[in-house]
Amino acid sequence: MASFVHRDSIVRAIWGRSDTVLLIFAGASAEFALNRSVDWLYFTGKLPADPLGRLFSTVAYAQQIVFAEEDRAHFAIDQITAIHKGVEASRGASIPASAYLDVLFMLIGYSIRSYELLERPLRPAEKVEVFHVFRRMGERMGLTGIPADLAAWEQMRGQYIKENLALSSFSHDLYQRYRTSLGPIRYALLIHAQVLLVPGRVRRLLDLPSIHWLAPVVAVYKLFRWLRMDKGIKMILLPPRYRAQVFGLDQKMG
Repeated sequence: MASFVHRDSIVRAIWGRSDTVLLIFAGASAEFALNRSVDWLYFTGKLPADPLGRLFSTVAYAQQIVFAEEDRAHFAIDQITAIHKGVEASRGASIPASAYLDVLFMLIGYSIRSYELLERPLRPAEKVEVFHVFRRMGERMGLTGIPADLAAWEQMRGQYIKENLALSSFSHDLYQRYRTSLGPIRYALLIHAQVLLVPGRVRRLLDLPSIHWLAPVVAVYKLFRWLRMDKGIKMILLPPRYRAQVFGLDQKMG
């Protein structure tokens, strides 16, 4: 059985390490808070009850799909679609099509940005590969309006950031819950990771700091990772209840 993503794909390299996936989570957690359809994430009560767990489950689901055989990946995507349809039935309304595209766009954008922050700039063909993997995921979900190629995605992504983001009471509530869940030191790390990752308009809407003091810390972390001492750092920085989930994100490549 063929894999959903071929074994030497750059997408597997991106999603095969917990630190890269954590950065994807950090960037997405900022945009989730500004999404105009964020009220849907509050409808079931799962997001406000455990915002970090809810976001972890989202990126973990995406990772499972990346590393699955094609039929199992299709089954997982179909499950996600069914869950969303159930929520729509409970609320008696439809999730806006733009909300689905927004999440898809975040996965593409932060996959690229997170890998480049920790590793190296992606080659144009590698960025195209990232785009096509998530495009296939969206097509399986039956989404409409997915851009045809990377250039069209970049244009739509820029337009989305201009038009589909807004600061709301949900934004403030979600960040307060991040702070409560993480504590002051880990929350500060999240904020400064977001500063390094998110587009300028996201940073301005959330009033994130402009000083990038985490940039040299990232360089030091890369050294510790090269020395295979990164697990100890994660043990210190991660909340105990999420450590097992995070270490479970590391995948053996090949």
